[in-house]
Amino acid sequence: MYNTFGVKASSLYYEDANSLPELIEILNNPLYENVKKFILGGGSNTLFTQDFNGLVIKISLKGIDVEKSDDKNIYLRAFAGEIWDDIVSYCVDHKYHGMENLSGIPGLVGATPIQNIGAYGLEVKDTIESVNAINVDTKELKTFSNVECKFGYRDSLFKTEHKGKYIVVSVLYKLSKDSALNLSYKALKDYFDLAGNNNPKISDVRDAVLKIRGEKLPDQNKYGTAGSFFKNPIVSKPKFENLQIKYTDMPFYIIDDENYKVPAGWLIEKAGFKGKRFGNCGVYEKQALVLINYGGATGLEILKLSEQIQDKVNGLFNIKLEREVIVV
Repeated sequence: MYNTFGVKASSLYYEDANSLPELIEILNNPLYENVKKFILGGGSNTLFTQDFNGLVIKISLKGIDVEKSDDKNIYLRAFAGEIWDDIVSYCVDHKYHGMENLSGIPGLVGATPIQNIGAYGLEVKDTIESVNAINVDTKELKTFSNVECKFGYRDSLFKTEHKGKYIVVSVLYKLSKDSALNLSYKALKDYFDLAGNNNPKISDVRDAVLKIRGEKLPDQNKYGTAGSFFKNPIVSKPKFENLQIKYTDMPFYIIDDENYKVPAGWLIEKAGFKGKRFGNCGVYEKQALVLINYGGATGLEILKLSEQIQDKVNGLFNIKLEREVIVV
């Protein structure tokens, strides 16, 4: 089974959906009526801990189309099986602004609204106009507006109240013709300050993000990984102030007057896991937020390591890390 962690797993049934009619045909197949179903995109955010006793549907619907445009915006529809970074590259090449900070994120388009992917000061919800998804039971196609998707930090209604009920078919993105760029993220700002580039273009931002990501993340040709394994925790102001007294060097991001985001990678590093190997898996030496498979690790081994990290961080900081990766 395909997954970027490189973990061996198989399923009872497997189908590849290359079009909406094919997807509906698979869902209507009486053989699968009472069978558990798992929707697989690029396998870049999934940890299989066992074989899947059901049907895996690989979403391979393809297509990119400018649906409409006006004086300020371009509305681009991308189907769920398109590679996300290909869409970003397409937009940068055409100078459609809004996605460039999300360059280099692995996976397919269909996962972007489910996970509300984000990086370098931007979340994909900032670009999503609507999402088309098919109801697994009724086979009806429904359009969800941005508001109806109930986006949160690495979250949406597709992960909560509608989990398993809908399959994303396509996403309509709203991009800007304006050349304004989001350089609020410190690593990006520092990159351009160091380069002496006071007026970067959209292509410069993409190049910068890809370079910064490349320096932090492992070579996927060498290691199995799903990128960031945990979400950055959000803590209340009182808890943050208590932690800051003990850990004066603790980095943070202000969410609002009452909440702060603390980098999970910093917490994991402080807990002593960065660069450590545990059998066939471990914590990446350049970014403690990333767990890696050195080769031959099982999903259960990786899961056990993640639980050890959660327990240690919780014991030290009274913060329960939440997994970003989907465990099957």
